[in-house]
Formats: sequence, C-alpha cells, structure tokens
Amino acid sequence: MEGQGRHGKLGPAVPVAPAARVDKFEIFFDLVFVVSFFIITRATAANVTGRELLHAMLVLAVLWWCWIVHSVVASRLRLGEGFVPVLMVIGMVALFTFALALPQTFGALQQGAAGPILVTVSYVVIRAVHVALYAHATRGRPEARRKLYQFIPEVVITTLLLLVAGLLPLAVGDQDLGLWLRDGLWIGVVVVQYGSSLLSGTAGWEITSAEHWTERYDLILIIALGESVISVGVGGNLLGKPVTWPAIPAAVFGILFTAALWWAHFDMIGPAARIALHAAQGGPRVTMARDAYAYLYLPMIAGIILFAIGAEELVRMITDPAGGVGERAHGPAVPLLFGGVMLYLAADLAFQWRTLRTVTWTRIGVLVALAIGLPVARQWPALAALGLLTAICVALVAIEVVVLADSRHALRRAVFEEKVTHEANEAAFRAQWHDGGRDQPAD
Repeated sequence: MEGQGRHGKLGPAVPVAPAARVDKFEIFFDLVFVVSFFIITRATAANVTGRELLHAMLVLAVLWWCWIVHSVVASRLRLGEGFVPVLMVIGMVALFTFALALPQTFGALQQGAAGPILVTVSYVVIRAVHVALYAHATRGRPEARRKLYQFIPEVVITTLLLLVAGLLPLAVGDQDLGLWLRDGLWIGVVVVQYGSSLLSGTAGWEITSAEHWTERYDLILIIALGESVISVGVGGNLLGKPVTWPAIPAAVFGILFTAALWWAHFDMIGPAARIALHAAQGGPRVTMARDAYAYLYLPMIAGIILFAIGAEELVRMITDPAGGVGERAHGPAVPLLFGGVMLYLAADLAFQWRTLRTVTWTRIGVLVALAIGLPVARQWPALAALGLLTAICVALVAIEVVVLADSRHALRRAVFEEKVTHEANEAAFRAQWHDGGRDQPAD
C-alpha cells in the first residue's frame, strides 16, 4: 500500500522473481519490432545493392542494441506491472516512429534532414525510457548503479553521432562524400554501442531469471522467422492474386525451409542452452547470457532478414508471368538466400559452442552442402534453386532426428520432468484458492 501511495493507483514497479517468465506486455511490445524487421526487409528488397545491404545491417545492429538494453531492464523489472507499462508505451511509440523514418534516413540527401532528425529524437526517447527504468530498478544498489553511469556516456555519444550523421552530409558539397560520411558515422554508432559493452565488462549485471532471459530472446527469434514468411508472401506477390501452379510449390518450399530452420535451433540446441544458463551462476551466467543471446542472436536475425530478401526475389521470379517456373535465377537472390541460411546456421553453431561447448558434425556438414549448392543453384531455374535449399535444410532435420535420437530423448525427458514438477507446484498453490487456505484473487 505504501508503494501505491508513491506511484498512485498504478502501483509500484515489481522486480523480476528468480523463476519469472515473459509476461504478456512484453510480447505486445515485440509487435513493434515486427514492424521494424518488416520495414528493413521491405526497404532493402526494393533495391538490393551492396550499400542497401550495409544500411540494413547497420539499422538492424542499432535496433538490436536497443533490444539488448530493453532485455536488461526487463531482467530486473516486470514490464507489465505498476507504472512501468506507461513508460514502455512511450518507448513503443518512439520505436515505431524510429522504424517509420528509416527509409528516409538512408535516402538521397535531397530528401532533407526530417527523417534523420526523427530517427535521432526517437532514439533518444527509447534510450531515456530504458535509462529511467534501470535507474529506478537499481536504487540502493551501488554496484548495479555504477553500470548506469557507464551507460550514459554511450547514450550521449551515439545520440550525437546520429545527429551529426543526419545533418553533416547535407552541408558537404560532394554528394558521394556526404553519403559515405553518413554511412561511416552510423558504423561509428554500432562500434560505440557494442564496444562499450565489451570494455565495461559484466560487473554489476545480473540475470535474476534465466527462464525469463532465454524465453525473451527465443520469442524475438520466432518473431523474426515469422516476419520472413510474411515478407515472402507480401513481397513475392502471393497475396491478392489468383493462385497459380508455380506459386504453390514456391510457397510450400518457403514454409518448409523456414520450419526446418526453426527446428534446427528450437528442437535441441535452444532447450539445452536454457538448461545450461540455469546451471550457470553469477558472473559466468551473465557472460553466457551476453555472448550467446545478446550477441550471437544478432547474426542469426541478420541471416533471417537476408534469406527472406533472397526468397522473396526468387518467389517473385517464379510467379512472374513474363518468366515463369522455368526462369533461371538471376541477380543477388540465390546468394542472399543461401548466404542468409548459412549465416543463421553458422551463428547457431557458435551459439551451441558458447553455451554447451559442443559442435554437431551435421551442422558443419550442412554448411559445406550449402556452400557447394550455392554456385549450382545459380545455374538452375528459380524454383529449382529454392527447392535445393529446402531439400538441404529438411535433410539436416531428418538426419539429426535419426542420428541424435538418444540425446534428443534424454533432453526431452529432462524438460518434461521439469515441466511436470513446475506445473504440479503451480496447481498445488492454486488449489488454496478453492480450499479456503488463501484469499482468492479479485475477479
């Protein structure tokens, strides 16, 4: 009641408990990231060039850093409780405007400074919300509060770099020099963000709930995979048009290889890594959480965006009446498709090594198969190229189901026993509501 007096009827912020899981508001917040991923994919697919790909990766890296800081705050406070959702909605609005202004940010210099300024202002609001919440969460904890003082210089420097990147290129007489200057300043933003974390170390960080941390990152990875399906459907002209025979196998292949990539991480590696993070304590837990989840999920999501762009281009070729099912794959579509999948699987392999200290030979084998298949697929029709990639990904899943059957069953038993025990404890607690042992929650 005392906390409610300080914070009004909304109530106080609630710290995260050791066994906490992701709450519904956090999933609601993630919907804004769906828009961000979608805009990055759409803007890049509209004009696939080396510079546009660089822009996509820079924007993704900056957004992902905001996500990392967001997850750090969410590891200390429940984002759906007390007054916290009010601030988080402000952050959602800022993130949404940040995403909407991205196409203008890297457009022609003649478009002016409106887009870059909006991106900078939105970025400041997002970071201010996170700083305010982290400051509230670390009251009375000097070691954790010192981490905040290390964060503030990074926020100030990166904000200034974004502001300069939006204004200085307009004042440069040479347009090409202005464009490269803008790109260089954005690269500087990424270097400062991730370099500051490596230099400052993990002292002061803590992962109260390993369950919450792993679930949080797993959900955003699933969202990214789902967005790739949306991009293929929307960008590949599969929506709003009569269904054609070439479109059917193209859509089937798109779903199959995406499902295979989901399986590659979430069938064994993801659950085993969750157990490993639970087993780690103190500094080793924080370091593992940073290296494996905060850092290595970034190239996995980058791979998803790249293969989504490639798959979209291939589907467009397949469904184009001018070309048809026999049209040979051309342009960057096949390299983006195969390269994106290879980046995803290579990052997942690094994730497996960092969390479990194991390397699965099937993963190395599939990377070799994809590298060999890439030049072959460039000579094939677009549908055949998409089918070849799908066959390789599905083969990986099929082989691992057979070869790793014993390990898979042992992991499934451990996870099942954990769930049964957890659900039994929950059921016993809730039984008090109808047994008269505890006040029932308000309707």
